[in-house]
Amino acid sequence: MDAFCRLNGLVAPLDRSNVDTDAIIPKQFLKSIKRTGFGPNLFDEWRYLDHGELDMDCSKRPLNSDFVLNQPRYQGAEVLLTRDNFGCGSSREHAPWALFDYGFRAVIAPSFAEIFANNCTKNSILPIVLPTETVARLFVDVEASPGYRLSVDLEKQQVTTADGEVFEFAVDAFRKECLLKGLDDISLTLQHVEVIKAFEEKKRVKEPWLFGS
Repeated sequence: MDAFCRLNGLVAPLDRSNVDTDAIIPKQFLKSIKRTGFGPNLFDEWRYLDHGELDMDCSKRPLNSDFVLNQPRYQGAEVLLTRDNFGCGSSREHAPWALFDYGFRAVIAPSFAEIFANNCTKNSILPIVLPTETVARLFVDVEASPGYRLSVDLEKQQVTTADGEVFEFAVDAFRKECLLKGLDDISLTLQHVEVIKAFEEKKRVKEPWLFGS
């Protein structure tokens, strides 16, 4: 997966609490497991006025002009600002796939569903928990300032505004290391590939029947 170290990104505000994974990427899109191509269907039921299905041409679908991601000022956003309990509901990994494919690299909220947050870190997205009052202030600032951007430094565990105000955030040490190095579960396993091969060879000699003919 892509490594995450620093980011200076445009912020898009999603002013909703308890956004579940079915809202992030509706169930009909789970038929695909390609990990890519889900960006056009992120928040599908909120972005479009019709019902979406897998492999539809989203460029021809009617847009909901009131939805935040359809507003011109937020095009190209890489930081999603939202409210409490983001990513609740089912544990589908398609949710971070859709967020990443759309272009988001960080999500800021007062709280996340635990499984969703873990899935984010395995897919190059940094979930950042900031106090409720800080998030509320950021919503006001984003609304008041078109082109509002935030800088995120994972190494320092800091979010910095354009005015230089710094907010520190906590992150699990193991997940931080994985994000900094771009290591998902498969990459972590492959770091020990020679040990695995050696074990298999010993097993093949000792118990050859396990390997068939």
